[in-house]
Amino acid sequence: MRKSFLFILSLLLMTALSTAQTEESYEFTKTIDLPAGPVQNQYRTGTCWSFATISFIESEMIRLDKGTHQLSEMYMVRYVYPEKARRYVRRHGNLNFGQGSLSHDVMKVIADHGMVPESIYDGLNYGMDTHNHGELATVLNGMLDGVLSRRSGQLTTAWLNAYESVLDTYLGEVPEFFEYEGQTYTPQSFAVEMGIDPDNYVELTSFTHHPYYEQFVLEVPDNWADALYYNLPLDELMEVMNYSLENGYTIAWDGDVSERGFSHRDALAVLPATPWAEMSDQERNDLFKFPHEEQMVTPELRQQHFNNFSTTDDHLMHITGMATDQNGTAYYLTKNSYGAEGNDMDGYLYMSAPYVQKKTIGIMVHKDAIPADIREKIEL
Repeated sequence: MRKSFLFILSLLLMTALSTAQTEESYEFTKTIDLPAGPVQNQYRTGTCWSFATISFIESEMIRLDKGTHQLSEMYMVRYVYPEKARRYVRRHGNLNFGQGSLSHDVMKVIADHGMVPESIYDGLNYGMDTHNHGELATVLNGMLDGVLSRRSGQLTTAWLNAYESVLDTYLGEVPEFFEYEGQTYTPQSFAVEMGIDPDNYVELTSFTHHPYYEQFVLEVPDNWADALYYNLPLDELMEVMNYSLENGYTIAWDGDVSERGFSHRDALAVLPATPWAEMSDQERNDLFKFPHEEQMVTPELRQQHFNNFSTTDDHLMHITGMATDQNGTAYYLTKNSYGAEGNDMDGYLYMSAPYVQKKTIGIMVHKDAIPADIREKIEL
């Protein structure tokens, strides 16, 4: 009896030791860590698109030896809202009019209106120290709905001016000229001085419902501008991302962060092989503690989740590097815009390669960040 007890006890100890060896806490080794500006906080706004893309541009300026500068996110917001309003009214309200937009909208503003430093235009003209667009969005929506509910049969010529006056009241009037670091600029001349040419940047995606190596209008609500994306096979989209980072170019990333495997607090996004609904309480508790087996992602799986709305374009972030865990799994070092507090990496997180493969809606990169053979295929 005693021998049987000792034998069982030894088996239990061996199992525990074996489990402990396979359940070691995450150990990350950074392999690429490209420079970026300080982490910002979008607070109570739906403007992640501006924060992510502005961070991307700030890294581009560093890459171009223009120094480290903090740019204004709200300058972009100020100019995107009127363009969105024009289209909303022209389409009689049949257009998404939320706070969301995408990276190409920032580039359109730079092309048309330039850009300015944060110190020149902080967009906080409404008595608060942090961004909060709840009231602003309600007022803007109410104005447009009022315009569209007209009873006279035709629009006046005043509605757009009134709309822009509201933006100026909340966000501030945009400068025609400004002084910065001892020089005088216009927003346009500042963009040129910083080396940012919007024509050098493209957006890429990967879905099977359109032909590969061609452009198409990505069918997501925030693509209100009907912008075109180059469509690549999934493996080539990932090749572009890796090539970009390996050659010193960061990435503006648009994707889905609604998965249970995404945790800003734990600074981690993973795609566990076991569905959340099938996990035990212990497995759920352990998800962000140590590496787990992750899903195998195929183009068909991506398409399925895009079609059934399990994958949506609900957040944009800025990818600035790569890392591996102790099992050799690749991760993408990602700068978020939720602030540096309440997060284990001061505002950054690691997204696993499977998570990125499945949950990427689209990316923006510099043209030179695309391998030559892929550029040739898309005739870029």
